[in-house]
Order: sequence, then C-alpha cells, then structure tokens
Amino acid sequence: MNCIALLGQPNSGKSTVFNQLTGSRQHVGNWPGKTVEKNDGTYSYNNETYTVVDLPGSYGLSGNSDEEIITEKFIKSGEADLVCILVDASQLERSMYMLADFASMDAPAILILNMMDVAKTQGKTINDRKLSERLGIPVLPFTAADGKGFEGLKKLIAEEIKKPHKLITAPEIASKEAGDNNGSEKLLSEGTAKFTWISTILEGLTNKAGKDYKVSGFDRIMLKPFWGKVMTVLIILAGFLAAMLIMSPFMSVAGMLPKLLGGPIAGFLNGLNVHPWLVSVFSLLIPNTLYFCISMSAFVFGVNIAFGFLEEIGFLARAAYQFDGALSKLGLQGKAVAPILMGMGCTIGGASGTRVMDSWGQKMLTMMVVWAVPCASIWSVMPVISSMFFPVWGTALVCIGIIAYIFVLMFIVSRVFGNKLVPEDARTGMIMELPPYHKAHWRYIIKEAWIKCFDMFKRAIRTVTLVSLIFWGFSFSPSGNVESSLLYRIGTFIEPVTKFFGMSWRTFMAFISAAFAKEAVLGTLNAVFAGQSNVADVAFNASGGGIDKLALSQIMSQTISGAEALAFMFACTFSVPCLMALSTTYRESHSLKWTAKTAGFYIGAALVLSCIVYHIAAPFLG
Repeated sequence: MNCIALLGQPNSGKSTVFNQLTGSRQHVGNWPGKTVEKNDGTYSYNNETYTVVDLPGSYGLSGNSDEEIITEKFIKSGEADLVCILVDASQLERSMYMLADFASMDAPAILILNMMDVAKTQGKTINDRKLSERLGIPVLPFTAADGKGFEGLKKLIAEEIKKPHKLITAPEIASKEAGDNNGSEKLLSEGTAKFTWISTILEGLTNKAGKDYKVSGFDRIMLKPFWGKVMTVLIILAGFLAAMLIMSPFMSVAGMLPKLLGGPIAGFLNGLNVHPWLVSVFSLLIPNTLYFCISMSAFVFGVNIAFGFLEEIGFLARAAYQFDGALSKLGLQGKAVAPILMGMGCTIGGASGTRVMDSWGQKMLTMMVVWAVPCASIWSVMPVISSMFFPVWGTALVCIGIIAYIFVLMFIVSRVFGNKLVPEDARTGMIMELPPYHKAHWRYIIKEAWIKCFDMFKRAIRTVTLVSLIFWGFSFSPSGNVESSLLYRIGTFIEPVTKFFGMSWRTFMAFISAAFAKEAVLGTLNAVFAGQSNVADVAFNASGGGIDKLALSQIMSQTISGAEALAFMFACTFSVPCLMALSTTYRESHSLKWTAKTAGFYIGAALVLSCIVYHIAAPFLG
C-alpha cells in the first residue's frame, strides 16, 4: 500500500487536504507511546489504495516537542513513499520555513501552494514553474477548501510515487565547534541561514499588485486590549447561538423518538410477557439514548458549521491573540478562548472545539478547564432549587458564588494537571499569523461538519448505551418505588459517608443522576422526595416536565437543611457535566486514562467542595 505523509505548519490547510482526500475513511488515535494525536486514512485512485498520514502540525522540525520528534522520526524512517509539504501561498515567505527544515531529510516530496485563492485576492502571483525548477520537486498551486483540484492532486501523487523527486537544494548551515554551549546563538545562526535560503529561492518569483494591505476598521477594534475582548466574547456567543439554531430542527425530530417508539415497543413486549426490566430498557432507555446521541451529534454539527465559518474567515486567530496573555496564566494558549466560551452553552461543544489547539497536551488541558465552566443546563436548574430555600437576594448570592468558583477551579485544574500536560519548560508564546479576512468555503465547512457529526454519533452510541445500561440496572425499580431499587440500597448503605460530604442519600442520588443529564436533577429530586416517579425514568427522560415545583419545594425544605441544599447545588454544578460530555472528552482525547482522570478529579473535587460548603454553612443555615 502506498503511504503519503502530509507535512505543514498549523493553519496551512493540512487537515483540510486530509479530510478531503480520505472523507469518512479515517482512523484517529494517538501515536504509540505518545499522547500526540495520530490521523490516518485511505483513498483509492486508479484501483490503487493510498494511505494518508496527517503528521502533527508544527512550525519546524527542530525536535523540541513531541510533535516535532514524531514528525522527524516518521519522515526519516522512510515509511512514507511521498511527503506532501503544504505552505500558505498568501504568506509564502514565512510559511516556507517548514520546507527549509525538511530540505536536509533526503525524502521524496512535492510542494503544495495552498490558499491560492487568498493570495489572488491580495493581488499576489507566484511563478510555480520557476519555483519547481529551483527546488527540483513538483510545485502545485492549490485551494483545498473549495474541494476542486483533488483529482489533479491524486494524479500528481500517483506519478510521484512511481518516479519520485527530491529537493536539489538545502540551506547551508554552519556547524558550531563541539563544546560550544551557546545554544541560542546556534539556533539564531540556523534560523538566519534558513531564511536566507528561502529569500534566495523566492527571489523574483513572487509579485504583488495593487495597494498594500491596511488594517480595517473592524480590526482596529479587534486588536484593542479591552474592546477587542468584548467584541470577541460577543461574536463567539453569537456563534454559539447560531449553532443552537442549526441543531434545533435535528433535536426536535430526535425528541419525538422516545414518544413515537416507547409506547409501541412497550405494548409489543408486554404482549409477549417480557420481563418488565427488559421492557423498560427497550421502550425507554434505548429510545432516549438514541435521542441523547442524535442531540449530541446535532450540536457538534451546528458548532462545527458556526465555528468553522469563524475560523475560515480568519476571526478565531484574532480571538486567540486577544486572550493569549490571560490564558497563558493557566498554561494555555489564546486559542483556548473559543472552547472555553463555547462551554458556557454546552460542554460538548467546548470539548469538540479543542481541536484547534496545537498539541495534545494543550488540547487535554483545555478540555479539563472547559469542564469547570457550567453549561446552560445548570443555569436552568440551580436557580430553581436555590429559590426553594433562599430569597431572591440569596439566590443571587448563590449564582455569584458559582461564577466566582469557576475561576478558582480553573486555577486549581491548571496547577494540578498543567505541568504534566504542558510542562513549563515546553511552554512558549503563541506563534500565529493573523490571516487576512477572506470568504468562507461553505461546501467544505458543511462537509467537514457532517463527517465530524457522523463520527461522533457512531462513537457516542456505543459509549452512552454501555454506561446507560449500567446506571439503568442500578436505578430500575419494578414497582416504581425508589426504595425497591439497587441504587437506594447502595445509597442508604453509604449514607454515613455521604453525610460527611453534606448530602443525604436522596440528594446524593440526585448528584449521581446529574452526571447523566443536568436536566434530570429536578425529576430525580421529585422521585426521591415525593416518590411520584421512577428514578430510572426521570433520569433518562431528562425532563422536569409535570413536576409540581411548589409541592417539591415544601417537601424538600422540610426534609433537608439549607446547608445541605447549598452543598448539593455546588456539588452538582462542578461535578461531571453530563454523560455526553464524558463521551465527547474520550472521543477527542483518544485516552481512556485521561478521560477517567478528568472524571475522577471532578467527582472528587465536587465532593470536597460539597463538604467544605456544608460545614461552613451549617452553623448559619442549619
């Protein structure tokens, strides 16, 4: 099988070429022994199968990071029959640095001048024929995002596999004497030599017509320290709202499935005298699990369209620039601002948005920080519970306390996991070009969003179904009485322990159900306090509809103290966001170990927080 490697700097369009070539025939995982994402896929051309490996994006091959080490070793191993080097044609001189680093590796290659459409809008022309003569390898002008020209790329790859070309020129880098420990001087010397080589190669080959680029009025606002941040937040929130509008039709259709399927399935199975537990599994759990997975996939679809558009036009680069300084205090780069703000709407979207991060460590740390941001569902539930125990001003204080603790938890997460995921000696300032604004390629954006959406659905349906079955087994009650469930027996057995953390068995059961869907909390509380519902039913229906909130308020206020209610609210807010967020984190990290670490940390931290809140508040609230 022919092996093609894609090499390029971040934002060179490497992932676009990979996705267009391989479509849904992709495998995503981690490189053996390394927590660095590995993407490989296949495509067919003229009855031949080609394997495409998307090498980790980096700005060079100096071997300073795991990504660079992996890329360098893979190319030197000779596993790739051909290396496709992608550069940004609109910023050619700066993006040719990767080619300068590659020049000494003696491997077959072609150069792809991507984003030619952007270069043309800037009035730039590139003599690709002359450039090919000087380099000794084929040079292909290309625009990956418009989906055109891929047949030509495949043809060129097939030709080069049979008769490969290698670079005929490389930067002349003077080696320093052994024992010279002035590393910075050596790097400076090498960098100067490479840029000199690039200038020599490109001399007389590029031309720019028309006026020089001027900063637009919008960019003048975007680059201001204060107003730029305000504008960034507003635009990202608008993007989230757009994603919600896109996903709404899909969610509406998916929301009909439990009602359409549940009744007929239950009637059919009951007619066959099937065991009630199996009836509930097939008539309630499976339709609702299907609804959850479709909803999650629809949200991923909407988020990828909305934020794919913002990335395509060049906005997200400005957003990253604005927040790089603030987020560097958490060990993150400015690119993390979009996932964090998206997490305010839904943790699933925030976790999915971490794909923009440069390294696996940055990506994983960003996901862990995103978990600290309460999603929109929290704000639809916690004020309701708070109003059962506290006046309006008290509820306002609870909300302020939750908001304040978000920043505390982000700081704790960065201190506990930051050095492990992103070691301090490996942290550097964000290196990013501010690309010119340009029109979006909608066909590519929608295609990309659909591939990610479908992939999410396939993976989610397995994970969510498995975990749901486990919870279902614990929470199911044949009689509908909560005291008949295994969850009740376990809850009352460990109540002496949960009381230490500020929760009785009832609130602790609601705390557990919150890990499946925050919307399920009110229904679970109604089941365990008022005894009007089956815990399994309300947890998987994830709906507070039909609940008499006044009656529930009276029962809860007479049964538990204000201190326990406060501890419960903080514990639910900052525990595992939901089962779908857990599944998404695993999908994006490709690491069961780190997904388990994240879940374990947040459950443990939520219980510790609950304990502290309860014991501080008990003397004042009873």
